Amino acid sequence: MIPVRILDTEIRLIDLETRLPFKYGIATMTRAPQAFVQVRCEIDGREASGVAADILPPKWFTKVAEKPLDDEIAEMLSVIEHAARSAVGLVGASACDVWRALDEQQSAWGRENQLPPLLSNFGTTLVERAVIEASCRAAEITFAEAVRTGALGLRPGDFHARLRGLDAGELLPREPLRQIIARHTIGMADPLRASEIAPEDRLRDGLPQSLDECIARYGLRHFKVKVKGDLEHDVERLNRVAETIAAGAGTDIRFTLDGNEQFRTLEAFRDYWERLTTNERLGAFFARLMFVEQPFHRDVALDGDVLGELAAWSERPRLIIDESDAEIDSFARALALGYHGTSHKNCKGVFKSILNAMLVEMLRREDPRAGCIMSGEDLANIGPVALLQDLAVAATLGIESVERNGHHYFAGLSAFPQDIQRQILASHGDLYGPSEQGWPTLRIAGGRISVESVVAAPLGVGCPIDVGQFRTVRGDLRS
Repeated sequence: MIPVRILDTEIRLIDLETRLPFKYGIATMTRAPQAFVQVRCEIDGREASGVAADILPPKWFTKVAEKPLDDEIAEMLSVIEHAARSAVGLVGASACDVWRALDEQQSAWGRENQLPPLLSNFGTTLVERAVIEASCRAAEITFAEAVRTGALGLRPGDFHARLRGLDAGELLPREPLRQIIARHTIGMADPLRASEIAPEDRLRDGLPQSLDECIARYGLRHFKVKVKGDLEHDVERLNRVAETIAAGAGTDIRFTLDGNEQFRTLEAFRDYWERLTTNERLGAFFARLMFVEQPFHRDVALDGDVLGELAAWSERPRLIIDESDAEIDSFARALALGYHGTSHKNCKGVFKSILNAMLVEMLRREDPRAGCIMSGEDLANIGPVALLQDLAVAATLGIESVERNGHHYFAGLSAFPQDIQRQILASHGDLYGPSEQGWPTLRIAGGRISVESVVAAPLGVGCPIDVGQFRTVRGDLRS
């Protein structure tokens, strides 16, 4: 284990605009800031720093339709600021010990302020990632090595009794993946065919815009389709999606459905599902379904009074939680109800994902037929930090198919300073390549992303990122 003391923290922002609107659930993203948290630490007697980053996505951490977007961003920033301020001075025998201490403080503060755990935990995860990166840099090891050797100090039995006596090296892959399958998200407002795009709406950035163009450019084979919960609308759109995919990618494809928390009772979802999957036009398409993500609203998704009969529904699809995976025990509670898995994304916590991946592997070994799942999901993650760190964790956990869509909704790293663009192209030439205009854009070939350079770095990022180039948050925070 590597002793850690947090000396100071800093928060910076960059404002981003999407190249096309991303409609997911009740929100449509056209702009969003990305927050960077830098943590300076004393690690094993030496000074080291780490950086973490994330988009501040509207209507994801809290699904309150009437709340103004600027108020939501201010709330997310206040959560990050509280975690960053609380972290200063924390001391622990390892990165995990520091994270646990911060998590206790942040969770208590969140409860006092009546914040949902998913939101209050967001601030913790940014500090957590920065401390992990600093620890790996100080020890000159990769994230995968740190996880397998126990250098980060995670003791699984402290969190789940079923993992007592086990360590990550026993249950996680011996080596991280070197390639990830890019599962392409089809947003609710995305054009499916190039012919649907009016001349005045055609983008001139050299990147594909419609689904058929993305399939042709990237060789996509895995897809994620968002649904509204409106049967008539969803049947029509799914038919059009299936036809577009078949025309471009053939039938050797897989897909997932994102239920977008549209259902509040088991009966409503079961009725919807049975009618949807008995539609004759969709039969061949649904044979390629991997799982359904978070169909139930977070208010009821882990409520035994509402979903007590879920496990008894033998014809249910494979189901995972996403937004409901807000606390350490959320996945275990979901399994007890009859779900099949959960999702990884760094904004929900790295140590939590490691624990969840260990539980999944243990359950797979106990009963391979149970179909336990650990998926990789993503809202609109982009580099130069967040995407790379998320890929590093996914590769270490052995998650092969990961939803990636930030490269589609944002124009690569065009919004970032030139020196950062050059750094990324130099350090991660397998992951990024120059666009027609010269800025870095994600490389996807044959539907896959190379993560060779990512897994060779301390936590995804192989070059130092100067966050001092971005604006401070002073004046942006509201109490």
